Amino acid sequence: MSIVNHITGFLPDLVSIRHDLHANPEIGFEEKRTSDVVATHLQAIGIEVHRGIGKTGLVGLLRNGDGPTIALRSDMDALPMQELTNLPYRSRIENRFHGCGHDGHMTMLLGAARYLAETKNFAGTAMFVFQPAEEGLGGSRAMISDGLFERFPCDEIYALHNAPHHPKGTVAISNGAAMAGADFFDIRIRGKGGHAALPDTTVDPVIVMNTLIQSFQTIVSRNISPISSAVISVTKISAGSAYNVIPDLVELGGTIRALDEATRVLVRKKMRQVSKGCEELYGVEIDVDIRDVFSVLYNHPVQTQSVVDIASSLLGQKQVEANCPPFMASEDFADMLKIVPGAYFFIGQENTAPLHNPSYIFDDDIIPVGAALLASIVETRSSVR
Repeated sequence: MSIVNHITGFLPDLVSIRHDLHANPEIGFEEKRTSDVVATHLQAIGIEVHRGIGKTGLVGLLRNGDGPTIALRSDMDALPMQELTNLPYRSRIENRFHGCGHDGHMTMLLGAARYLAETKNFAGTAMFVFQPAEEGLGGSRAMISDGLFERFPCDEIYALHNAPHHPKGTVAISNGAAMAGADFFDIRIRGKGGHAALPDTTVDPVIVMNTLIQSFQTIVSRNISPISSAVISVTKISAGSAYNVIPDLVELGGTIRALDEATRVLVRKKMRQVSKGCEELYGVEIDVDIRDVFSVLYNHPVQTQSVVDIASSLLGQKQVEANCPPFMASEDFADMLKIVPGAYFFIGQENTAPLHNPSYIFDDDIIPVGAALLASIVETRSSVR
């Protein structure tokens, strides 16, 4: 019996787990119920569970004699957004939604764990890492800071993400820089407010904001090589409280994305220089806070090729995109890959709506495929020594 068929045999159980997790979403570092559910299912199949790593994170260990330790990781957190799907198992919690499919990732990892516990067709230890707070809150770094890899050393580590932007049932992976590093920024422009009919008596921070945002876009277009990739997006603006009042303060925020560290350093430097120039030109005060949130995700070559070979064997070569272009979104699994060799890949699903969209729906059809890929990685890589 193939791995996919074996897992399909208990697919109804997995779908039930996924729908329960979906209906009860929890955001970063609040995943107490989620962690309880995961731990209960792991313990029920005989897997040793360690809790409280990175606050709500946990690690499961399945030992099967001597051999390497191959780790598989899933994220656990939901997003602080409202769900608009009207599914029968839709979120029961206001402004909480598994709009990125982490409920599906957990389910696939639980499916891989159950298969490996039932078959034990590997030598060594399978390690299951359930990570909190992936959505920009530093869950990976929290687990690492809590001694994840000192307490539970592993030889390799792998993770996946569902992908509505790839054809259903396909696998896509990039060698090297696969996902962008990201900084979040907040900028405060303090001028001198006053009556909107008397702008000459004010120092208008709204005008400064306009100049600043436009100037930021020239950082990429005139400082970064067209062959390289970088994005500056202003996503939050707060200013004013009345139609006839020029405000004292404008606040804006957003994100920087780039595929190499040197570009990130340059963009940060230029943003500060542009802000300083506007401060002097307009006579305002500008405070700039730029925070490193996600590292660039680099896939390791040996492990990347292994994913390609395993996926090709399971799904067929035509279903595998081995040289996928880098993705400018970010993923904090990058910090784990800086310590342990491994790879991160995408599995295509039905494209009902994009990730992080209130109408997004995870595709249950890909659960056995994702679980089979993860389990096969453990079986294959445990024998390569």
